[in-house]
Amino acid sequence: MSEQIEQLVQQMCLIRHTETALLELFSQGKVRGTVHTCLGQEACAVGVVSALNKETDIIYSNHRGHGHYLAYSQDVYGLIAEILGLPAGICHGVGGSQHLQFNNFYTNGIQGAGVPITVGMALAEKLKGSSAIAVPFIGDGTFGEGAIYEAFNIAALWQAPVMFVVEFNHYAQSTPSLMQHAGDLRTRVDTYGIPVTVIDGMDVCKVKAAAAIVAEYVRAGKGPAMLFLETYRLGPHSKGDDDRLQSEIDRYRLRDPLVVCRQLMSQAVFERIEKDAASQVSSVIKELLA
Repeated sequence: MSEQIEQLVQQMCLIRHTETALLELFSQGKVRGTVHTCLGQEACAVGVVSALNKETDIIYSNHRGHGHYLAYSQDVYGLIAEILGLPAGICHGVGGSQHLQFNNFYTNGIQGAGVPITVGMALAEKLKGSSAIAVPFIGDGTFGEGAIYEAFNIAALWQAPVMFVVEFNHYAQSTPSLMQHAGDLRTRVDTYGIPVTVIDGMDVCKVKAAAAIVAEYVRAGKGPAMLFLETYRLGPHSKGDDDRLQSEIDRYRLRDPLVVCRQLMSQAVFERIEKDAASQVSSVIKELLA
């Protein structure tokens, strides 16, 4: 069990140091376009992806997809090269931060656009008779897009093997969720008969355990389901555009996924894992910029 936890923490540290480095590279003018980091949401990415079959399951991420991609591949070199616009990138430098594709992993920078696409992919797998499920990641801001409700409806109507994953980080860019959405987002899919599992998205072990249960439900042919992760974005929406109160951010830092998981291992082990991740990211950047 301790070895499994170490692997989860290693992936989260790798994501954290990669995202931090990308913000620094942007500030240095080395990134073309923009970057949307998932600082604070690492447990969501790692917990969910670690519960899936990476060989067959389809993962469809969004504009904040670096963490999902690294949890899927741990390919720091290919990701950073892509965001720097280099031919060594996973999409040869033409996809950039928001449009990535590798094996069964996809992203789409258009808000909500990937959700109906993922439902179509899931239906294709069902028609083929495969055991694969499709997993779109949704932010709470995406609940303002009509296309996702059409996707919920079709998925439920045709019993598509989809596990909708919501990363509820309380903000859509700079707008608090309470100022954008009436009612409770956790109950949005009730009318479609889609079951919802709500879990603490800051605890990677809880996320993985819940994701495994929900994924198995969907894989068993019982129809779509939703995993609703309560999380928080510690970094800016993109780059430095952040007008939240510092006191609010500091309050959530106490629940930083890396702070939570430190309690599961010795300080020495955690420091070793973090040092290795920082060294790996630094070496990749040095090589790419040489």
